[in-house]
Amino acid sequence: MNEKNFQFLRDQIKYSGFGEGLEDALKENLIRQSPGFALQHQATFGRDQTTTSLQFNRSATSDMYFLNSYMVSLKKDQDDQKMNQTFYVGKENNITLKEGYNLMSGRAVNKDLVNKEGKIYNAWLQLDFKQTDNNGNFKTKQYHQNYGFDLKQELAKHPIKELSTEQDRSRLIESLQKGNRQMVTFLDAAGERKGFIEANPQFKNLTVYDQNMHVVGRRQEQSVKQSIEQQASPKKNSKENNIGEPGDDKPSRSKRTKKSKDLSLTH
Repeated sequence: MNEKNFQFLRDQIKYSGFGEGLEDALKENLIRQSPGFALQHQATFGRDQTTTSLQFNRSATSDMYFLNSYMVSLKKDQDDQKMNQTFYVGKENNITLKEGYNLMSGRAVNKDLVNKEGKIYNAWLQLDFKQTDNNGNFKTKQYHQNYGFDLKQELAKHPIKELSTEQDRSRLIESLQKGNRQMVTFLDAAGERKGFIEANPQFKNLTVYDQNMHVVGRRQEQSVKQSIEQQASPKKNSKENNIGEPGDDKPSRSKRTKKSKDLSLTH
């Protein structure tokens, strides 16, 4: 067994999101020196379950093995049928297990990619469930930077508590870029309320859910925002129009009344 090859594959498996539980099975298969082998992995995301087959093949010119691809079989909580998708592994443009799960759940993932000329570019990836390739995989749609979706600008349109500090803001953006449906705290007229958001680059906005995972429409969001602004507006106007504030040159009602009485006594 090539020890360096084992260490490389062990780390690749770990950082691709499959953990450390496949280490012994990996070593056993490398010792056997078979032309190729597959390792099985299972994971749970909420109530959804994934079963993944990681495919390894031996080089035709050396004793090195490579992780070429992995096929994810996703069983959604309320679906009877499983969905399958193969993700190919190379030097660049790789997808982790969690990112793969998010893509198969219909969400978009932001990645720095490398084109055929070796240049790096950024794009949002999303599976096209209406089109498949010759291998039965769903094709991938890409939304580049010039498409017009700006995650930071879209977040700024929403009254989200986690945007108030730079650390929480960075964590939120990173989570959304990985394709997660992220829990956030909305600030509204009634105070704070929990909800969920996910990036939606195709429509250049965010998909917003309430705490019960029901989609919140744009009209409802605007209504909440206007309610907050209206609640803050009377307070501001009250301060500006309040009589008798410090620095006000006008006498108070009590002073005017007293002065009026004093004048009446002089006649």
